Amino acid sequence: MKAENILPELENLMKNKIITKNELMVILKKYARTISAYDLMIATARMREDGKYVQAQYREKYLKIYIKYFIMRMKEVIENNDDMDEKIDAEKLKDSFHLLETTFEKERNYNDENDKFPLIYVITSLYTTFILEEPIHPVGSEFPGNLKVEIKNNTFLCPVKDNQKENPNAICHLCLAEQTPNI
Repeated sequence: MKAENILPELENLMKNKIITKNELMVILKKYARTISAYDLMIATARMREDGKYVQAQYREKYLKIYIKYFIMRMKEVIENNDDMDEKIDAEKLKDSFHLLETTFEKERNYNDENDKFPLIYVITSLYTTFILEEPIHPVGSEFPGNLKVEIKNNTFLCPVKDNQKENPNAICHLCLAEQTPNI
């Protein structure tokens, strides 16, 4: 099974007027099971390489959070056996499909046909947004200026969400967090 096959499966799921978390989880689990420990190590190395461009004082925090909540989320997806018959926002999922396709292609290493990083990225984004109903950057994620993703009055707030408005490829468009006011 090829990693990119997740996209047509998601597209097929989106033909339904009503989509439950269980239905989405079937697809996410199926593809998460194709990701090996080796794939996770390669993805971690790639994130560490990308992390070298993060300001030094944020780098270790960045890596700790991203590796924990991005890479290690595959184990959580596989082990999640909750019965979730709640409906997801099918329109938001449909609206985000082009972004998922673009993200998959953008993150792909064309020199390695077995690259699972884009698959991990898509699974994590969908799982976090539609199953857990949490922001893509976890609460506590720190940004320059000592700004953090936080939760107030049951609303997730991100201090940098508006910075990505003009970037059509930013995964932030999928994220359910709102811009932190007055920033």
